[in-house]
Amino acid sequence: MSEQLELFDVTIIGGGPGGLYTTFYSGMRDLKTKLIEAQDQLGGRLLTYPEKIIWDVGGVTPIRCEKLIAQLIQQAKTFDPTIVLGQQITDYERQADGTFILTAASGERHHTRTVILTIGYGIRKMAKLEIEGADRYEVSNLFYTVQELETFRGKRVLISGGGDSAVDWANELESIAASVTVVHRRDSFGGHERNVSRMKQSSVKVLTPYKVLALHSSNGESIEQVTIAHMETEESEQLQVDAVIVNHGMKSDFGPIRDWGMEMGEWNANVGEKMSTNIPGIFGAGDFVSFGSKVGLIAGTFTDGVLALNSAKLYMDPEAPKVAYVSSHNERFKEKNRELGVVEEEEA
Repeated sequence: MSEQLELFDVTIIGGGPGGLYTTFYSGMRDLKTKLIEAQDQLGGRLLTYPEKIIWDVGGVTPIRCEKLIAQLIQQAKTFDPTIVLGQQITDYERQADGTFILTAASGERHHTRTVILTIGYGIRKMAKLEIEGADRYEVSNLFYTVQELETFRGKRVLISGGGDSAVDWANELESIAASVTVVHRRDSFGGHERNVSRMKQSSVKVLTPYKVLALHSSNGESIEQVTIAHMETEESEQLQVDAVIVNHGMKSDFGPIRDWGMEMGEWNANVGEKMSTNIPGIFGAGDFVSFGSKVGLIAGTFTDGVLALNSAKLYMDPEAPKVAYVSSHNERFKEKNRELGVVEEEEA
């Protein structure tokens, strides 16, 4: 190598919940750690809906996404990892000594002993409403995400879609908007069962199986009416609206990482129970990976990250302990506890 690059033990690619927690746990294992995120901010998919309430993280009471992101970032920084933003890693090259050189699309290079991919479904973009001219309303009252609930206070809101986010937004807006109508192409919804039940038992009007057929505006600036059509009978009707929210899923692209030679399906990389890919030294975690007992929750992502990091540690040092000592007995936390004013029993 003509350039002298700083060598890291672990480089984690992807700064969502999985990447952030894996970064923290890597510090617990006393590894020199770098986290690289393609976007200009950390948080991953959670950035799509900052005001959404998350209930299913162990030991955490209901919390808004934006707050959970902030807490995950704070935790990830506990052991002072190197964090790089705005670089999409596209290529890797194994060196003669077994280490890796990672190259970003912008040309930056990174040297590491192991790699953990926590890139979710890759670069994700919202699936747009496939109606000609719909994009003109994106500056007024056509939305693909809910950034601030107050935007919709007192308004007649139509939500098109039936996934987790559509259901969650309907439940969140039900007490804020003047009315909420959900239009979905199928009778069944993809959201968590409890949330779907809550939506159907509320004042939210659910219309299935319907699709959005046309948008109408008298001034060409904002949507005033929406034509919806029954998927089977093709009968249509018009609804008066003040805002339209579209949740038709995400389009994902793993980019050049698909060409690395990993065994991958359409949406995930195939890994073993210890999060190993078929490329020695490269591991995966979170939504990026698929295996038999996969748990599709943030809590499951945290466990994936722990397993991947432990595997990376053993890859570098087969004689190392298989897991980190828990925080209550981990030497790395003694000084941290003193900083918090906590005195260990044996020191008291």
